[in-house]
Amino acid sequence: MRPKIGILTFLAFLISIYAMSQNSIVVNIPAADSESEYIWRTIQDIKFFEEKNYQVNLPEGSLIDDLKVKSKSGELTNEDYERLKVFVQDSVYDKTDYQKGYQKIENQLELINKMIDEINQSNFNWNFKTFKTYKVNLTMYGPGGSYNPDEGSLLILTNPLGGFRNYDNPANTIIHEITHIGIEDSIITKYKIPHALKERIVDTFVFLNFNTYLPDYRIQDMGDKRTDQYLKTKEDLKNLDNFVKLIAQEN
Repeated sequence: MRPKIGILTFLAFLISIYAMSQNSIVVNIPAADSESEYIWRTIQDIKFFEEKNYQVNLPEGSLIDDLKVKSKSGELTNEDYERLKVFVQDSVYDKTDYQKGYQKIENQLELINKMIDEINQSNFNWNFKTFKTYKVNLTMYGPGGSYNPDEGSLLILTNPLGGFRNYDNPANTIIHEITHIGIEDSIITKYKIPHALKERIVDTFVFLNFNTYLPDYRIQDMGDKRTDQYLKTKEDLKNLDNFVKLIAQEN
């Protein structure tokens, strides 16, 4: 005879499952030092960003203008970094500037977790790398969203009004970056896929999987559309590895 499960025990079990599903995303407001570090890395790469016509957010001021000039001529020093940290701490950083963006992401966590759960339950013939917890780190600087496939972390650009680049709903950008993390090792690195095709693959993956959840999600016109002939339905994503392999063999 099976032991009976008390109603309170059963409810506690359901609550624990619900809580686990809500812990997929942790949103972090940066400290002044971490923003200083990211601004510094952005300035170090400013020549590259300008050559590629990236739209880059940086604080305003004569110090920033001076550091950009020095970066382009390879003259940045440790003293410059220390000057930047003081400038950010005293004249730039305000923790409340991140609050609206933070809250907007918090309001979308249920939807984002639902999409992550659907990915986890998908029956792909290849490995989509997932993390128990994704860290969403906010910033007000740099060229936009980025991801770390080894840590399961994302960097998302916001502003004091709670705006985000490209989309009003940050769930679009977050699931895009999570997809980047998921396919980086098993698809992109494995077949040495170039940037334009990588973005096309990620956009198509998100669009086919989640267009009902994210009706304003757009596939960027990155110029490399070779996957379009293979990826037309959500079911096609099951064999993404085989399709990308075929394309990689064309080169």
